[in-house]
Amino acid sequence: MNPGQDAGVRPRRIGVLVAIAVTALALDVISKAIVVTTLSDRSPIELLGGLLTLRVLRNSGAAFNIGNGMTLVFTVIATGVVVAILRYARKLRSLPWAVTLGLLLGGALGNLADRMLRSPGVFRGHVVDWIELPHWPVFNLADASIVCGGVLAVLLASRGLQVDGTVQQDEPDEPPASTPAASAASAEDTEVDHDRRGDGPRPDARR
Repeated sequence: MNPGQDAGVRPRRIGVLVAIAVTALALDVISKAIVVTTLSDRSPIELLGGLLTLRVLRNSGAAFNIGNGMTLVFTVIATGVVVAILRYARKLRSLPWAVTLGLLLGGALGNLADRMLRSPGVFRGHVVDWIELPHWPVFNLADASIVCGGVLAVLLASRGLQVDGTVQQDEPDEPPASTPAASAASAEDTEVDHDRRGDGPRPDARR
């Protein structure tokens, strides 16, 4: 890729990242506002024969109610994730990675907004969870976005695709080093083969 093409690719990839992140964040914020307004004082609503339940919970931990009571710790971690994604974006050239980082960024910002703006206080706010599946902790769209982004990141890394668009190739195995004994054996085999074909030196014939 020449410098002119590279200069145009990076802004487009960052544009995709921003669009995905904004969409994920908007869907998370809007869905939380709706469920808090309509479901906070109601019993859980079962849909699809109990396959999906709408239940509003306040989570002081990480995704899927992990680490309750550690809101400040997870706030710091989420902030670090956002900063790391923004740093990676400086060398972004890959469209799949743009989608992946956009999902991770949007999900991280969605839950970070809850921790910063919701009760009981700034950087201590509880995240709103509202989606419940059978045998699965209650979660929200930000959690789903983070999980999807994480799965995509693992798949892309396993295929060797880098953030800058290059593909990491496995180095070929080096041929085994030749030892003196092996070299001598090879030379001897070659000499014997020549003798069998009659290519080797002939003794002088006696008159």
